[in-house]
Amino acid sequence: MTQAHPTSGAEPDVACPVSLEVLGAVYRADEYDLPEILERIPPLKRAQLAAYLYGKSHMHQLGLKVARACERDDLVRAAGEIGGVIHGQAHLKPSRPEPVAAGPAAGAPKKVSLGGASGPKKISLGGSAAKGRSFD
Repeated sequence: MTQAHPTSGAEPDVACPVSLEVLGAVYRADEYDLPEILERIPPLKRAQLAAYLYGKSHMHQLGLKVARACERDDLVRAAGEIGGVIHGQAHLKPSRPEPVAAGPAAGAPKKVSLGGASGPKKISLGGSAAKGRSFD
């Protein structure tokens, strides 16, 4: 049994608002080139692209990056209510780690002991209660 394999390359997704070439350029762009590429896309198309990418689980973060270059009104026009949500998520500030409490030993290395607790542990093997028993 033979299978037919496409020879023309990737088939464009009909839901994608931009050409395959533009999508590839956005996908491959680094943080310095992305703003320049996004400037060349009309505002409403850019918002549609942000919503499209946001909806793809493997391109969610890229969708948020594109959304940062969009106006909220354009995102709402392109994606409805979810456009406002995308805009809000795109402009959230990353959470900061909580500062470490400054105590008396802050900055001083913690002392590590390989000896365990102070003094050797005593193990009871039955003691005086087991003296009268027979273990036959």
